[in-house]
Amino acid sequence: MNIVFQSLYFFLPAYFANMAPIFFKKIPLLNSPVDFGKKFKGKPIFGKNKTWRGIIIAPFMGLLIFFLQQQLYGVELFRNLSLIEYSHFSIWFGFVMGLGAILGDLVKSYFKRQEGIKSGKSWPIYDQIDFVAGGLLFSFFFHVPDALVAFIIFLASPVLHFLVNTVAFRLGIR
Repeated sequence: MNIVFQSLYFFLPAYFANMAPIFFKKIPLLNSPVDFGKKFKGKPIFGKNKTWRGIIIAPFMGLLIFFLQQQLYGVELFRNLSLIEYSHFSIWFGFVMGLGAILGDLVKSYFKRQEGIKSGKSWPIYDQIDFVAGGLLFSFFFHVPDALVAFIIFLASPVLHFLVNTVAFRLGIR
């Protein structure tokens, strides 16, 4: 069971990066769509909800979370929860993982729009694993996690996505 918690803890920068655009949506800065409202084959490329603010804030949220993990690494509880020795990695690891997460979401949005699925409408499974694929893929620049860790992250993320969205909805955040 420890490997499950370790895997989720390892992936925290991507989880927080994926949630960052929602928490910062009220900030009017950089609120313009990434696709500038352009269309491809008559359909939006990414949609109006994919903004430059989200693309920029997500990697920095990943960096911040990774920095906090580095600071907590000195505490035995967090060191035991760690799959990697955080002191041996640059905080840019968190930035890159966060960037991968948000770009994974962006790629999924492109395909979602091309399938005719509107922004905000559910696309089961894809909505839950898009950022996971991107975050894991980009993490390879710094560290390639074991296949079991990747499997656990892919398996647990849809469940976590559902739980977090339920709580966010009840709190009026989403």
